Amino acid sequence: MKRYECATLSRANDLASTLVVGAGPAGLTAGYLLAKAGRPVTVLEADPEYVGGISRTVKHRGFRFDVGGHRFFSKSRAVEDLWTELLPDDLLERPRSSRIYYDGKFFSYPLRGAEALVKLGPVEAARCVASYARARLAPIPDPRSFQDWVTNAFGDRLFRIFFQTYTEKVWGMTCQEISADWAAQRIQGLNLATAVRNALLPKRRPRDRGAVVKTLIDSFRYPRRGPGMLWEECARKMVAMGGRLEMGATATHLSWDAGARRWTVTVRRAGGAAEELAAEHLVSSAPLSILDRALAPALSPDAALAVRTLRYRDFITVALILRDRDAFDDNWIYVHDPGVKVGRIQNFKSWSPEMVPDPSLCCYGLEYFCFEHDALWSSDDGALVELAVRELEAVGLGHRRDLVDACVVRQPKAYPVYDDGYARRLEIIRTELDARFPTFHPVGRNGMHKYNNQDHAMMTAMLTVENILRGERLYDPWKVNQDAEYHEDGRAGVQHGPRRIGSAA
Repeated sequence: MKRYECATLSRANDLASTLVVGAGPAGLTAGYLLAKAGRPVTVLEADPEYVGGISRTVKHRGFRFDVGGHRFFSKSRAVEDLWTELLPDDLLERPRSSRIYYDGKFFSYPLRGAEALVKLGPVEAARCVASYARARLAPIPDPRSFQDWVTNAFGDRLFRIFFQTYTEKVWGMTCQEISADWAAQRIQGLNLATAVRNALLPKRRPRDRGAVVKTLIDSFRYPRRGPGMLWEECARKMVAMGGRLEMGATATHLSWDAGARRWTVTVRRAGGAAEELAAEHLVSSAPLSILDRALAPALSPDAALAVRTLRYRDFITVALILRDRDAFDDNWIYVHDPGVKVGRIQNFKSWSPEMVPDPSLCCYGLEYFCFEHDALWSSDDGALVELAVRELEAVGLGHRRDLVDACVVRQPKAYPVYDDGYARRLEIIRTELDARFPTFHPVGRNGMHKYNNQDHAMMTAMLTVENILRGERLYDPWKVNQDAEYHEDGRAGVQHGPRRIGSAA
């Protein structure tokens, strides 16, 4: 990736307005909007090469692939407009296509009720319908776990067929251990009745994007060279407006002077000496776990314990470049087969043909969910490629003889874990940060330990920038994607404008 031309960074005695830690969607959105408003801003990114965080596009011998898949669709008009502003001529309109692989068959996802019941066969279909009816007549009261929430929406039988195996692969724990909050945020508004109506009734394009259940969208925008293309352009435009971007710069110590209302941030570069930078505001998209070792004054014992016990799930992509046999044209396939470890298979050529430079080839990304330093994470690249090839053959989507090349990418802290106690721990952390560090602004997925989509991460940054520019906390970024209604139907303000602190939904 091209280097960014940046002015010399402010030293500790040259107070900058804002320092931003992390050049992912949230961090770069904040940096771009602050620079656009004429405010001094410096963005620090630990990666020496890529911007975009988990939304970056990795390049390998002319091939491009995502770390996970990133559909560009939002119910926030402000977010959609910002994407258009950044890449006015390079966003493709793409059809959404994804399926579930289960019991040797492929099922459309979102579920098409009629198709699913036919492929399951009459006996299993009858059991699923009866299970769904029971769930609607006698739902689990006060659902606390993912299993409870999905069972209420689909019935126990469909939960076990279409949700349990994949979800437990992703999180590495049982569905009873996962908070219902995660289900409410990821598949809110969708139940079997909705799926059947979506499959059987004529489709009309809604006037209001806020009326669409996000799980049911049938098209989305996508940068022609992957999401990293958008974030590289965001970084370039930010620097052109006077913002600063420092690559390969890791924030190791965050020191707050309450009397001076000033942050001093220690930055280390590979092979370089430590350097101190100063700012009035500190916007952080880094994992909250950084606060346990980096923040001064230190967190209270209760808040420090809450930070240490937040959990993360990590992620490996094995990109296989093969001769293209048109095995499938989905954007991705969810693998619900417990006999293989792979959780999802991406087809990057289906996201955009420009991701694959040779039309005779294809590039599939096999995604494995793990914990950092477990056996899978610690496997060497050769073993991971061998596993991926073997499992691609097992599900019938490729052959070893067609393999041309491969690449392995590890992504630590890809998913904040929503276990049973995460919300209570997060509230302890948030309360202390608000009280003791008034110009510390957590944003984004890891910065707030919230399983946000890219557009939600951007919205947290947009609201934070509004607060900084206005000099007061008018808006509460923590409300973005806090519950299903806020992020899905727009009634609490994401669609039509951010909610002020203390205002009614």
